[in-house]
Amino acid sequence: MSEEILVNITPMETRVAVVDNGATQDIHIERKINRGIVGNIYAGKVVRVLPGMQAAFVDIGAERTSFIHVSDIAALDANGKELRERSSENITDFLYEGKKVVVQVTKDPLGTKGARLTTQLSVSSRYLVLMPQTDHIGVSQLIEDAGERERLQQILAEGLAAEDTPDAGGFILRTAAEGVGREEIIADLRFLKRLWAAVSRRASNATGTELLYEDLPLHLRTVRDLARASVTRIYVDSTEGYAAMAGFCREYVPEVEGILEAYRGERPLFDLHGVEEEIQRALQRKVELKSGGYLIIDQTEAMTTIDVNTGSFVGRRNQAETILKTNLEAVSALARQLRMRNLGGIIIIDFIDMADAEHRRQVHRTLEKTMQRDPARNQITSVSELGLVEMTRKRTRESLERILCEECPACDGRGVLKTAETVCYEIFREIMRDARAYENDTLMVLAAQPVVDRLLDEESSNLADLEEFIGKTISFRAEPSYSQEHFDIILL
Repeated sequence: MSEEILVNITPMETRVAVVDNGATQDIHIERKINRGIVGNIYAGKVVRVLPGMQAAFVDIGAERTSFIHVSDIAALDANGKELRERSSENITDFLYEGKKVVVQVTKDPLGTKGARLTTQLSVSSRYLVLMPQTDHIGVSQLIEDAGERERLQQILAEGLAAEDTPDAGGFILRTAAEGVGREEIIADLRFLKRLWAAVSRRASNATGTELLYEDLPLHLRTVRDLARASVTRIYVDSTEGYAAMAGFCREYVPEVEGILEAYRGERPLFDLHGVEEEIQRALQRKVELKSGGYLIIDQTEAMTTIDVNTGSFVGRRNQAETILKTNLEAVSALARQLRMRNLGGIIIIDFIDMADAEHRRQVHRTLEKTMQRDPARNQITSVSELGLVEMTRKRTRESLERILCEECPACDGRGVLKTAETVCYEIFREIMRDARAYENDTLMVLAAQPVVDRLLDEESSNLADLEEFIGKTISFRAEPSYSQEHFDIILL
């Protein structure tokens, strides 16, 4: 597997694409006026406690109040360490209105919901995650080699002993630490200690809602978090951005500096690698498969549904083999679409019905294997009695569609428009209401061109009957700026 990371930086926004063997896998977008706040630590104030939901709303200075559940509140002892067993699960035993709390954002505001918070704090570096309220020492589950896991834990234990900081907190060795030497890990350990000391000082001095710690901007998080061993090149199309990333690499991740490269080509970086086209396709409902089949992806508030169809693909052998091939091809395509679109929460996949039980197991195993490469945590259930596969995918930020699009003003987010015929009948009913309510001789209808065309053509006989019934003249005018559902009736 050979991956490249493309970084497009403008004064308004930063976009990052992870490209694997020419195919775009991940897209990250951060806009200057609306930066994500996941990982940020705030001094906040509880504004409302909801005992019935075992949750509370906390003001952190954001546009909307943020939400914290009792399960995300750390029960601490006198030394500030998290207790292994909680004595209570009642939110009122931990929070009350007006209480000042130090919280960290785990989910950005999504739609109409505020940010999700926790008091289980952590800060990250390239190789380590520091959890100051615990004593736990762990290793990323993605590092599977037992010998390497033991080596990393030994290095960290020796580093903590040498630094004489037995109460520094708990640590997790990240996936990027695999194969890394002792000096790099110890340097990260010292950096995190200094960072947490600064955050603690700000927290103790805070008098109101205040940002105590802000995570790195997207282009710097890219070299910290996304530059895995499989990445062969990181292209950056901004001179200033390249300089900032190179400086960050020299200080914190020197092994990444060698694959960092400034892009100075004439053609835009995302155009050259086809990423712009992929972004546009990722905003469409229909995803074409090479065989002629297709997916229909619908994102709703409650869940995302994916429907698999054979389309024009007729196969070469028999129907069962055709369906199996389409479903297997769909697995690869939908896994990639989930990552690119950053779809999370509950996901329902409606594969084409398979009569053969072995075919169903094969598709399910392929889906599980494919989703193992997804960096977002996910769980997949077996095929249900209705032939559906249910899965969940962890969501911490807005989907690509929610970042780039807004609700359609013409259809109010329904995704469909009323037909011209339906609008004509609504106009007739409105005319009847106005004719009864007002004394006038003439009515003028302002509507979209397709609606006016239908009124004067297919509905002309109904219109004549209506004029005779109300005893008034009805005239029409097409308004180019009106959507198909929009109309006005003017009394003349």
